[in-house]
Amino acid sequence: MTNLQLPAIDPQDRIILFDAVCKLCNHWSRFILRFDRRERFKLCSVQSPQGQALLAHYDFPLDQYDTLLLIHNGTCLTRSDAIIAIMAAMPFPWSILALMRWLPKRLRDGGYHFIARNRYRLFGRYDHCALPPEGYQKRFLE
Repeated sequence: MTNLQLPAIDPQDRIILFDAVCKLCNHWSRFILRFDRRERFKLCSVQSPQGQALLAHYDFPLDQYDTLLLIHNGTCLTRSDAIIAIMAAMPFPWSILALMRWLPKRLRDGGYHFIARNRYRLFGRYDHCALPPEGYQKRFLE
């Protein structure tokens, strides 16, 4: 996959890359769709051509998905930093969860790594990428 074309994105876009076969990740994406009423975030499956191009652009593996990514203003946040940035942009009461930033990064990322490593075993996985929920297709990066 050396011929990946980077999708046209506005630097102001907040793009969340997630693993579309992971049930936990799919529930997370549905949470974003439900509570991000201002539509601040766009979602993108890491398995999609757009997701693969973004992974390659930011030097992430194309076949191993062990972190959620948030791309905004040309930077890429990972792990607990991505979660905190996402929650900070969500409406109240969800924005309160951004207070996790005051926990030591090692502790935050340790918890993140535990869940990421065990997410398929704990929450399950789909046999194929789940489709966007009806009516939300425009919220996904094309």
